[in-house]
Amino acid sequence: MNPGGLEFRKLTHLDWEDISSIYKEGLSTGIASFETGVPSWKQWDKAHDDQCRLVVELNGQIIAYSALRKVSSRPQFSGVAEMRIYVSAAYRGVGIGAKLLAQTIRISESLGYWTLQVSIFRENKVAIGLHTKVGFKEIGICEKIAKRGDEWHDIVFLERRSIVIGVD
Repeated sequence: MNPGGLEFRKLTHLDWEDISSIYKEGLSTGIASFETGVPSWKQWDKAHDDQCRLVVELNGQIIAYSALRKVSSRPQFSGVAEMRIYVSAAYRGVGIGAKLLAQTIRISESLGYWTLQVSIFRENKVAIGLHTKVGFKEIGICEKIAKRGDEWHDIVFLERRSIVIGVD
């Protein structure tokens, strides 16, 4: 599949059906999130920065999305966010995730974010590799941090510091 012809645009409430479907696909892998169900639009909307949400369309079909979730409401952490990205199973492994991450990083920096963080299941080597490819660095591993179902999982914690917004 040639990922040319992709269109990036802001995610809106009208995209929720497609977004929740892609999220559900991710959940079905068992290593994309500790969540086991899809939230309502209202819950999802409240949890994510409304200025940095993107969808990727190919021929009018939404095939991926990204969003940022602020790590704290305290002003000292205003430039730190947790990265969220999901790519439809049919379009994984062809470079869409890297392009979406790069676009999200550009927008996040224009909004003043200096650090993006992500926690990824240790088993999810593809997601770890994708984030590393665009400049995220492994900070550490949290062992048996939480359960999904009856199984404990470790997460790899990665972060990306902006090279545009200096942190003195």
